[in-house]
Amino acid sequence: MSLPVVHHPAFDAQFDAAHRFPMSKFTRLAQILVEDGVVAPGGWHVPEPCPADWLALAHDPAYVHAVLAQSVPREMEKAIGFAVDDKVAMRSRCATGGTVLAARLALAGGLACNTAGGSHHAARGGGAGFSVFNDVAVAARVLLAENAVGRVLVFDCDVHQGDGTARIFEGERNVFTLSIHGEKNYPMTKARSDLDVALPDGTGDAAYLDILPDLLDEAWRQASPGIVFYNAGVDPHRDDRLGRLCLSDEGLAERDRRVIGFFRERGLPVACVIGGGYSRDIEALSRRHTILHRVATEFIGRSGSSSRP
Repeated sequence: MSLPVVHHPAFDAQFDAAHRFPMSKFTRLAQILVEDGVVAPGGWHVPEPCPADWLALAHDPAYVHAVLAQSVPREMEKAIGFAVDDKVAMRSRCATGGTVLAARLALAGGLACNTAGGSHHAARGGGAGFSVFNDVAVAARVLLAENAVGRVLVFDCDVHQGDGTARIFEGERNVFTLSIHGEKNYPMTKARSDLDVALPDGTGDAAYLDILPDLLDEAWRQASPGIVFYNAGVDPHRDDRLGRLCLSDEGLAERDRRVIGFFRERGLPVACVIGGGYSRDIEALSRRHTILHRVATEFIGRSGSSSRP
């Protein structure tokens, strides 16, 4: 049995190499997973582009229409960080469909990973911070609308606060949002997640890993989830261009191991998205993102206990 991994060629909208968003990492990430035997050649689970009615479960229908018609206002494109052309619109639909598919695969088999996703700055009214659609929010809403689960936990370890996700689900009892992020990093105006942990610049492996046990236990107890969406952003890495924390490759791997392991040991399905990561060195960055998929393979074939004591 192999790890279900979701990928679509459209995840790479083929930006110029000089663009500040490292778009080509999605193609290279997929290549590395095949080259290193994590995914067999042709072994991808390929998503369909997310339909507009699913997107409208988490976003204003007028904004959804603007993205699909490539008519997003210039000011919002500025907030997003790039123009929303046909390739970006398709990329955003496929990445969101990919997280929905990863969630369905996780419900069926316990664990699945997307090679994109984690666009957590997009809120109901529009995008921001390199996020067009909030794929995790859409996927959570799809599962809840279908009664596939009754409650959802979003466990977000990207270095930037999951402000869009927090705002979309503010006041909703069936979705619990947790964000572990850099205190002084983007966004400057923070939202209110159900549980926020703001870390000082320079936080390293030991301090980061020390906070996880209590946070995992508290999130599990408060959320009582039927599924966990895990945002495994690699931007807390010490070499990340935007991160400002100091985790190592080993620290990221142990973070992923502890988060995935905690929930799988309790029989909870986990759908993983890659979140943020920023570097001019696409090879190093892409390999950093594969840490998630490599660690996740450690849990394939393990049977968890019941989801509640």
